[in-house]
Amino acid sequence: MSDNKISRRKFLANAAALSSALAIPSLVMGTGSSCSGSTRQKRDARIIGANGRVDVAMIGIGNRGKDVVKEFHDTGLCNVIALCDVDMGAAHTQEVISMFPGVPQFRDFRNMFDKMADKIDAVMVATPDHSHFPICMEAMKLGIHVYVEKPLARTFYECELLMQAEQKYGVITQMGNQGHSEANYFQFKAWKDAGIIKDVTAVTAHMNNERRWHSWNPKMVSYPKAEPVPTDMDWDTWLSASHHHDYNRDYHNGQWRCWYDFGMGALGDWGAHILDTIHEFLHLGLPTEINPLYLKDHNRFFYPMSSTILFKFPERENMPAVDITWYDGLDNIPQVPEGYGVSEIDPNVPAVAGGKLKPAKLNPGKEIYSETLTFKGGSHGSTLSIIPDEKAREMEAKLPEVPESTSNHYANFLLACMGKEKTRSPFSVSGPLSQVFCLGVISQWMGEKLIFDRDTKQIVNNPLANQLLWGAVPREGWEEYYKL
Repeated sequence: MSDNKISRRKFLANAAALSSALAIPSLVMGTGSSCSGSTRQKRDARIIGANGRVDVAMIGIGNRGKDVVKEFHDTGLCNVIALCDVDMGAAHTQEVISMFPGVPQFRDFRNMFDKMADKIDAVMVATPDHSHFPICMEAMKLGIHVYVEKPLARTFYECELLMQAEQKYGVITQMGNQGHSEANYFQFKAWKDAGIIKDVTAVTAHMNNERRWHSWNPKMVSYPKAEPVPTDMDWDTWLSASHHHDYNRDYHNGQWRCWYDFGMGALGDWGAHILDTIHEFLHLGLPTEINPLYLKDHNRFFYPMSSTILFKFPERENMPAVDITWYDGLDNIPQVPEGYGVSEIDPNVPAVAGGKLKPAKLNPGKEIYSETLTFKGGSHGSTLSIIPDEKAREMEAKLPEVPESTSNHYANFLLACMGKEKTRSPFSVSGPLSQVFCLGVISQWMGEKLIFDRDTKQIVNNPLANQLLWGAVPREGWEEYYKL
């Protein structure tokens, strides 16, 4: 086994050390259902959809999952054969349930696989970040193709294991950074291949819009108090491999994204839609330094209200080193370059609100600085433009033709399951991108600069931060998901 692989023994040993090192109440292990003795039958990963449709089980069908289910259904390329959500009785899941009358319903993905694994060609996973890993790992072990919303997983080595599983089990995979199947992807590739984008040395990325966030006290000294679990909810399965938390409404329905234990904050939420093409086509890989330059209301429970994080990537493949500076927060607006213009300024934000000056907001996006050109862009599928306008006019005749996408991100996955296309964001591509965000999250939690060894995939200047690459010990009964 190479240095870049992680064994189950090493994972558990490092995670156990982390539990001791952190020594906070949240790391007391709870109980969970064991998958030992399962009757699930592994199927060979194979090309399917001979009848023009892929049989898909939808896992996570409320809130964001509802939108993804509809997108899959609208392709006309899949049959929805199972619905799974821990909150199956909640109002936010009812619309999808009503769309597919008679389709089997489950609250626990493990029960679904026990009963239907041999019938499922692929799964769509749109659950909270912390539960991506065990669902995806179990599906891949069963030879089932996987589409999962971003970010890929919550910890660095969960991403690592999912990339290894993709290779071992030979399944089709796709992460839900939808811009990878839209104009942004094809333009960036065409401009890079034509030498328009070259010698990039710096990138500014920003997400300063309001988001599903919170107004909790950053000086809190404990997690929220227990509340009654909703009657229709399977809270134990919602917790997944995470250590036990008593139910509280502030963990649920999007609020999970705010807590270190469950989500990846603004960086994990939006980074995959802003930095995806930069990361892939500039071959950035993993950074050597991650430095949290600014953290507003920093605490150990949930993400800062605002963050500025500097990622340093080394020289590679005849390309210069690149610094990426990430900004999030309503009051943490980066300085834009000369000639930027005002097209990205949100017109819906008044200059004065409630008698107090309110800062301008930039739409989520990026600025890319090379030795000769400056580009500005947005998120998801929005394309780049050259700034200032005079330079854009000068370059217009040199810009290559950009091909149109043959399929959106959902159709691309389904067509790949049929053997007709290749996925544009498989785990081999989206895994290292997600690992960049995992490193950024560790720097936010620690509040310290991290030095990362790209060869050994270790944080070398802080032992506690290095343990966070693994995360906490999985709850009893969930350890098997960390074994390939």
